[in-house]
Amino acid sequence: MKILLTADPELPVPPKLYGGIERIVDVLVRELRQQGYHVGLIAQKDSTCPADDFFPWLGQQSQHAVDTLKNTKQLWQTVQLFQPDVVHSFSRLQYLLPLLPTPLPKIMSYQRQPTARTVSWASRLAKTSLTFTGCSEHICRQGRATGGQWVAIHNCVELKKYTFQPTVADDAPLVFLSRLDPIKGAHNAIEIALKSGRRLLIAGNRVETPAGRDYWESRIAPFLGKQGIEYIGSVDDKQKNILLGQAVAMLVPIEWDEPFGIVFAEALACGTPVISTPRGSLPEIVRHGIEGYLVDALDDAVGAVQNLFNIQRQQCRQRAESCFSAEAIVEQYIQLYQKAISKRSATHQSLSALGLSPR
Repeated sequence: MKILLTADPELPVPPKLYGGIERIVDVLVRELRQQGYHVGLIAQKDSTCPADDFFPWLGQQSQHAVDTLKNTKQLWQTVQLFQPDVVHSFSRLQYLLPLLPTPLPKIMSYQRQPTARTVSWASRLAKTSLTFTGCSEHICRQGRATGGQWVAIHNCVELKKYTFQPTVADDAPLVFLSRLDPIKGAHNAIEIALKSGRRLLIAGNRVETPAGRDYWESRIAPFLGKQGIEYIGSVDDKQKNILLGQAVAMLVPIEWDEPFGIVFAEALACGTPVISTPRGSLPEIVRHGIEGYLVDALDDAVGAVQNLFNIQRQQCRQRAESCFSAEAIVEQYIQLYQKAISKRSATHQSLSALGLSPR
């Protein structure tokens, strides 16, 4: 089987620091090749992912009209050159436009809320040759309301990168690990930590916009260096493993409907419970009272911190292994590819039996 994968042109595959989609694509390429599949990749020019064939995007901005035209044309030409059995896009749906009416099996994966209009017209153009995936049932429910075939396949983590820590120190800190944006809830994490009397280590990239700087200066910076609240900056994979492993819990009380959030699965892989809110995909990742707590009110979050002794860290690791490991998730994609290819073959046979040519 020849598989052509695409990622957005802004970040390399794999990403140097943050970049959830690019991280998933990198894992998928390497796991597929390890199983003997021939894999092509179209991605940002500085990508180092070891695909069998690599094609750097000509356009570097997803939202730029001219770059979009360049990349749409390039994907069409790459398909003619590479001759894949299936195209799997983690990039813009518009890049697939010339390919939609063709019988080539296509997978379009969403890591965010789908746009109803584009999903609707793509489904009509492609008919049965296009399958959508969402990184959670939360995303798929929104997609199904607009049309098309949808399959939920969660994001994954490479378990070998995350060391299971069966115990932590009695005074182990809480950890906030995410982008420092109001919707991620760092300000709530600070309030919860202060009320619960636990140290809090904050890690993540700052948002360098006027609103982002105002958030930092008014809601985060005034508390740093006081009562155990510390900011340690952005972290790479090795630092993340250490940071999550030493934490009594990862505390990210989101204020939006999270599409998935790989960091939650990464925390579980270290054996670290999660405290968050029951929004978006969180109930699909964390079972309340088993791998952590999903609460709406700040006082309930403080209570969750005090009840962390009820959570078994081994159970957190087992959840990551059974539901979010690279092996488990890649197998789901392989089954999806095989189903899409089989569907095309069945369509060809049916049309041939009727004396018709497949479109």
